[in-house]
Amino acid sequence: MSEIAVAVSLVAALFVLLGTGVWIGMALFGVAWIAMELFSSRPSGDAMAATIWASASSWTLTALPLFVWMGEILFRTRLSADMFQGLAPWTNRLPGRLLHTNIIGCAIFAAVSGSSAATCATIGKMTLPELARRGYPEGIVVGTLAGAGTLGLLIPPSIIMIVYGVSADVSIAQLFVAGVVPGILLALLFMGYVAAWALLNRSSVPAADASMRLREKLWASRSLIPVVMLIAAVLGAIHAGIATATEAAAIGVVGALALSALQGSLDRRTFVDSLLGATRLYCMIALILAGAAFLTLAMGYLGLPRHLAEWIGTLGLSRFELIVALALFYILLGCFLDGISMVVLTMSVILPAVRAAGIDLLWFGVFVVLVVEMAQITPPVGFNLFVLQGMTGRKLTWIARKAFPMFVLMAIAVLLIYAFPELVFWLPRRMRPVA
Repeated sequence: MSEIAVAVSLVAALFVLLGTGVWIGMALFGVAWIAMELFSSRPSGDAMAATIWASASSWTLTALPLFVWMGEILFRTRLSADMFQGLAPWTNRLPGRLLHTNIIGCAIFAAVSGSSAATCATIGKMTLPELARRGYPEGIVVGTLAGAGTLGLLIPPSIIMIVYGVSADVSIAQLFVAGVVPGILLALLFMGYVAAWALLNRSSVPAADASMRLREKLWASRSLIPVVMLIAAVLGAIHAGIATATEAAAIGVVGALALSALQGSLDRRTFVDSLLGATRLYCMIALILAGAAFLTLAMGYLGLPRHLAEWIGTLGLSRFELIVALALFYILLGCFLDGISMVVLTMSVILPAVRAAGIDLLWFGVFVVLVVEMAQITPPVGFNLFVLQGMTGRKLTWIARKAFPMFVLMAIAVLLIYAFPELVFWLPRRMRPVA
């Protein structure tokens, strides 16, 4: 059987298993087992056992549950309740006024969450009712929240970056640092859009609140100071070379527990709920990663990644054409799969072609995160759209239309990091290696 026929058969088997409602991780195991049994001479049992052990015992992967736990702890503090009060005085005089709290709030919470859906839900709980009460148009509020919620994937610590780093064997610490400048750039693009919209729709923006003195603004923002210090400690430890990503994650957990205790929100129930929440999410991700590792091994035995890389090479695509093709591929894939599944399913197949084209894997990691962000607001399986649908009761298509300008801005961000790759490389080149 030809390689194309084998690849088509395996893809068909994967979609059949996913269509039956089987867990994604188990579906990956099933397809890999079929590939090993039917198209390879190596016994599948020992290969599966060795792959699961290698995937589960990865030291690099230990950063993932720790960062997830840190986000779960802070999710249960009063951070979300205090954030609007702390941010509102600083945005009151900007064009668009309190609409910027959606974007800045998401950027701050992204730095302690690592999850797009969690960022969108947490900030949405805070801003949606408050901005509606103040008379801001629902369309622009929902649209900016859908877009800004995706910052949870790009601004470190990012779950997707950890998954990519493990899959592509790229330094997670370098990925975290590389995502800082593009994350800030994307947030500024969102804020620029809000300002432009406000200037063109002055009548739709409610009047400004009473102005506050600097001392009053600082006092209103006092609850954000510990969180900002925690973010600075985690990212600063990585950037300064004091700690690896895993060690910085441990610092983040200890800091989150201390912050929760100081706020008075740390009790037995909060501790247990955060631990169970992190365990459930990590177990889901770990199962997907183990299944993807087994599928990668199976495809390696079949030679599919090598053949695909050779086929792409025969197309004669320029580097830019390849990037455009991959962006369209990931956006299309995002219509059917979540971000983590997209990364683990495609890395073994895509990376040989990316290496052959001379594309830096650190830069490619940031690129992948950006296009996965775009998929988060692409129907029918845009996770942020589902989150906002549950919170607003609006139709998915209506939310997608309101979020479309954010989609365009993300595409512009992709073009910017392609045209100016230093946006990705500038900060990592100044990062000190861990001793």
